[in-house]
Formats: sequence, structure tokens, C-alpha cells
Amino acid sequence: MNEAGSMDAADIGWANLDLGRAARTGFPEVVFCPGKPDDALVAIFRRLAESEGRVLGTRADPRQAALVAAALPGVRYDPVSRLLALPPAAPADPEGLVAVCSGGTADLPVAEEASQTAEFFGARVLRAYDVGVSGLHRLLGRIGEIRRANCVVAVAGMEGALASVLGGLVEVPVVAVPTSVGYGANFQGLSALLSMVNSCANGVATVNIDNGYGAGYLATQINRLACGSRRR
Repeated sequence: MNEAGSMDAADIGWANLDLGRAARTGFPEVVFCPGKPDDALVAIFRRLAESEGRVLGTRADPRQAALVAAALPGVRYDPVSRLLALPPAAPADPEGLVAVCSGGTADLPVAEEASQTAEFFGARVLRAYDVGVSGLHRLLGRIGEIRRANCVVAVAGMEGALASVLGGLVEVPVVAVPTSVGYGANFQGLSALLSMVNSCANGVATVNIDNGYGAGYLATQINRLACGSRRR
């Protein structure tokens, strides 16, 4: 097939890596780290680094991070977002703007997963953290800069009201991320998920519970469209 429809793959025994994904979708394959045997994880990172020149791994624990870093010097591990990145730095010329907002500081790991994912894929990111609805003035104090973004990510637990509030204040898509932060009747994020899915605000779309990576990826796609940098 031609480059745009590349179906290139590499069977390395542990995994059958999709080396044509970047050509087809604009994003290389990303590694979900939990559950992978140590040797498999290192082999996958090494092969993707050889092919793509960059690798992003999600939900890595410190032990996995140490193993990969020993095999691939230069890998950065962020213990908050649990992301493994090679190269460690965001692109030198980020484009557009994605705003990532969080309800509280307990939502920080998911918010940083979204922010750093978007940065890894080339977006400029504005962080507006701890701006939940229990102190609405905090959000309103930053709404001017948030409105300049091409996409807004709303990360919140408890009842997940932040997404609806933002949906009524901005003219761009809002990617809602329910988190598992909350007390018993939060049901590990189910209450926030249902609130966000049932939002009365227009332009709000919801990803899975704690899925900061999925939100950062989707926000980057929207940002690329707004910047006119989508591959044709």
C-alpha cells in the first residue's frame, strides 16, 4: 500500500507492532505498560524507538520505568502522570493551544496525563488546575485565557460538574474526563461519568474514567484541525 495507507507491521514475538500507524493516522503506536512482561516491554520500546524515533508509554510504574530507562538512556518518567517518553522533551515548536482544566488537585495525575500526551504530540498546552465549581471564581478568573484554546479538556471527579460549566462558557469542543476521585457514592468515577455523559451543555464529549491519555490524544486531533495541520 502507499504511505498514507501503510500496513507495515513488525512481529517481534512478544507483540506485532503497528509501524504504519503514524503514516495512516498521524500518531505513532503508544504503549500501554501495565501487564506486560519486563522483557516484552523493553523490546517493544526499543523497536518502536528504532522505527519511529519517539515512543510514549502510559501507566508505567517506577520499576517498569527503571527497566526501560536502563535499556534506552534518555527516557523520561513522570511519576505523577505515569508517562514514559522518548525523547523526553516536548517539540520545540508546539502549535495551537489546548487548555487542560482540573476540578481539584486530586485530579492532577489524570490532568497531567492529558497535558503531557498533548504536548508529546505537538500541542501547546495551557494548564488551569484546581478550578472546580466549589470555588467558581477560580475558573472565571482564568476563563479569558481558556477561551483562546482550540479545545478544552475538563478533568473532574466527585459529580463532574466542571465539564458542563465549561461547555457553557467556551465556543470550542470540551473533552470531559471523569476521574475516580470522590467518596463512596462516587462509585470509582461512575457518578462523574454519568454526569458528564448527561451534560446539558452542548459540545461536550466524554472519554472513559481516568482516561487522560485518550483526552489528550483527542484534544490534539481537534487542535490540529483548528491549526490546519491535518495531513491531507
